[in-house]
Amino acid sequence: MVTTALLGTDRRTPPPSACASGREAPVALLDAAAAETVRRRAGVRPARPAARLEPAPADPRTPLPAAAARRLALLLADRPGAGGGGRRGTAPDLMELLPQWLALANARHYTAPPEALPALLDAARGRTDIRPAVLTFAGPRALWLARLNQDWRFALRATPGGGTTLPHLEEMEEVRQLWQEGLFAERVSLLAALRARTPATARELLASTWATERAEDRLMFLDSLRTNLAAEDEPFLEQALADRSRNVRATAAELLSALPGSALAARMAVRAGACVVVDHTGATPTLTVEAPHECDAGMERDGVVAKAPAGRGERSWWFGQLVEAAPLTTWQARLGGRTPQEIVSLPVADDWQAELHAAWCRAACRQGDAQWSRALLGTPSAPEAGGPGAVSLAERAKLLDTLGGGERADWVAGFIGTHGLSEAFQLLGVCSVPWSASLGRAVVEALNIARDAGSYPWSFSGVMGLAERCLDPAEANHLDGLLAIPEEPENASPGAGGYWAEAFQRLVTTLRLRAAMAQELEP
Repeated sequence: MVTTALLGTDRRTPPPSACASGREAPVALLDAAAAETVRRRAGVRPARPAARLEPAPADPRTPLPAAAARRLALLLADRPGAGGGGRRGTAPDLMELLPQWLALANARHYTAPPEALPALLDAARGRTDIRPAVLTFAGPRALWLARLNQDWRFALRATPGGGTTLPHLEEMEEVRQLWQEGLFAERVSLLAALRARTPATARELLASTWATERAEDRLMFLDSLRTNLAAEDEPFLEQALADRSRNVRATAAELLSALPGSALAARMAVRAGACVVVDHTGATPTLTVEAPHECDAGMERDGVVAKAPAGRGERSWWFGQLVEAAPLTTWQARLGGRTPQEIVSLPVADDWQAELHAAWCRAACRQGDAQWSRALLGTPSAPEAGGPGAVSLAERAKLLDTLGGGERADWVAGFIGTHGLSEAFQLLGVCSVPWSASLGRAVVEALNIARDAGSYPWSFSGVMGLAERCLDPAEANHLDGLLAIPEEPENASPGAGGYWAEAFQRLVTTLRLRAAMAQELEP
């Protein structure tokens, strides 16, 4: 009957059962199809009833206040690009405020309204940057819901254990059973929980099955040792240096180099120290570098990658890895007891300064050494925006991460005061939110200077976007004087004044909206 219907009754005669009625072929075919449908339905036997769904787990956290729930619905209803192209106008970008709203809600331990869970999961599906915050806020009910929709299965993968309840960590028999029999995500979650509370137990549990684990699993498990890394982990990590997997060996070497007292760090210190000496023959003491001539088996075992990337010389590649892995205290002892500031200020012969300073930057970040970071950063008011020697803005941003929040903000504020905003975007990205009063004033003052100079406003759109999200909302009342359209200088970009007025109006509106969001989330 289906074939006849597809070809047409003019080209194919309907089956005899359809022609028995004596009606025209098309009508007879449809009648026969209807009868066949009824016959099939009549013959279907009732299926066994499926098991009822288990109810979603309870979420004991505090319900979200009504005003905050309404605000969440507005934030989730906003979609990127909904306003079309062209000028943004003065309306805040609600999607960019969602991460901040989630952070505030999670800090107060609120639970998500059940009716908001689908929209929250949809938002997290499209934006990986907010997934951890969304899943924390949505709680166990979101994981329950995610099991019923293929589009939301990412939540089960993104959550260690996929919502599985871990045994009490004191019940070692249950812990061992889960470690031996659990799914990979459950084992990762268990190891992370143990490492946070009893690092030695987590390490012993990992050692008990290490030889039988797959290489990719060993790498993930080994990475969990970054939490509460201590000297007691050294014997296990030394064994991992002989692993069959290159990635596992590299991770073990990186972790050992973060332990200044480890044997690997001592070996690297000897190798790196042999490459750098102070030459006193000239008028000014100068650092001279003799990079290694080969990468021997011992260096490879300790994590030095022998093959240099395209465009890099082998000797400079090996040298950089040795300096990066050596404890920074090595240099003060080897270079005449000089302070980090004095060492960094020494000239370096034969164009090795870029390689040496870049390796010291990586070492300072890896070892979290604030004293060396300060030396490599230099003063924010230095004439060179790139820092002392070869320290680039990207390296400076990483070095700033090793400093405290207040010191970091003050340094960036000083940098902006000297160099303006054109090179400050990366540095602002590592500052704590909300920005300190000094940093906020420096950013606003620099924006105001750019506006008065008739600069092209789109050149500062990135910084303005950061200001909307990071400036202290209390600063909104101090910005009213910037809302008027300024008089444009003769060399100003056409229409720049109007765009600047819109941008400052949007900044003020967003700051006041953030203040309202925080107020709505107050208990």
